[in-house]
Order: sequence, then structure tokens, then C-alpha cells
Amino acid sequence: MRQRTSQTEDTSCTGTSCFKMNTFLSRANTIFAFTLSVMATLTFGCFLSTAFNSHMTTVTMNTAKIIVKNVPDYSASKDKNDLGFITFDLQADLSDIFNWNVKQLFLYLTAEYESTHNKVNQVVLWDKIIKRGENAILDYRSMNTKYYFWDDGNGLKGNNNITLTLSWNVIPNAGTLPKIRANGTHRFVFPDEYTKSRF
Repeated sequence: MRQRTSQTEDTSCTGTSCFKMNTFLSRANTIFAFTLSVMATLTFGCFLSTAFNSHMTTVTMNTAKIIVKNVPDYSASKDKNDLGFITFDLQADLSDIFNWNVKQLFLYLTAEYESTHNKVNQVVLWDKIIKRGENAILDYRSMNTKYYFWDDGNGLKGNNNITLTLSWNVIPNAGTLPKIRANGTHRFVFPDEYTKSRF
């Protein structure tokens, strides 16, 4: 008697040779891997297209009202520390920073100074998020700070080297998160005497 040879559904024979056909999961895995490779290549190309942009611009800053008080800082301790208060002007055009790979900008204004307690002090006074499509031209006059200007001692009174700096993080669709410091700073001096009146 002739022995009958059974063939499974995923096996195909041509002449005297047989080969096993790809299963559904194997084909799906191949398509998925190919899709990921294409997306990774496109993402890398997106990053390279704007990787060498400077993201720089020039800003103009000034201070108007400048006072300093010596009051208890209840958020940390009951000891009296210097608390500065300023109003500032800020003008900048950030429109040229935006391109098709920039999702938004995170801006922050810092005050940098040296005191007897610390060689370097950095305090964030104000921040803002600008999304693509929003107005990127800044023209602020006599703006109040968003956050308190505390010193961990008495390093503000009479300090003659307070520097305001505007920086920003570029949030892209693809790529790194560069930290940019604007061209242009502003230096000011705190008074030699504490202010007794309210702000």
C-alpha cells in the first residue's frame, strides 16, 4: 500500500521540495519592525533638520521699582532674611526661534548674585510658556515678579551686582532639549537701607 503523506496548512510543497509558510504573527512582526525602522529614520531626519539652529535672540531688560526688606521667612524658619521686590521691563522677539520642529518654549527669568554666604546664588523670579502659534513678541512694562526674591540671610541689602538673565528651554517634536541663555542681561543695585513700609 502507498503511504499517504499529510500536509499541514502552513506547509507548501513544489515537486520534491517543501517549505514552511510564514504565519500571521511572523508577518505582523515583520511589518511592525519595518514600520518602527521607518519612523525612527523620519524622527532622526526631523531632528537633524533643526539640530544646528542657534535658537538665540537678543532681549532688553530694565528694572523700575527696587526695594528690600528684612522679614521672617516662615516657609523655612522664623529667622529674618532679606526679601527683595522689583518690577521689571522686558522686550524680546522670539518669533524666529519657532520652526516646524519647535513645540513650545519655556522661559524663565533668573537673578544671579554673590553674597557672603554663597559664592553663586540663582533665584527664579518669573517664568512663562509660549506654544507654537501664540504671540512670541514680549513687551512687558513694570511687571511684578511671579515668585518671591528671598535670600537665605542678609545678602540683598546694598548688593551692587544683581544680574537679571532670561533663559529658555526649547521643547521640540523630536530631538534634544537645548537650554539657551539670551543675549543681553541687566544689572541693578539694591538699596543700602531696608524699606519699612509695605510693598
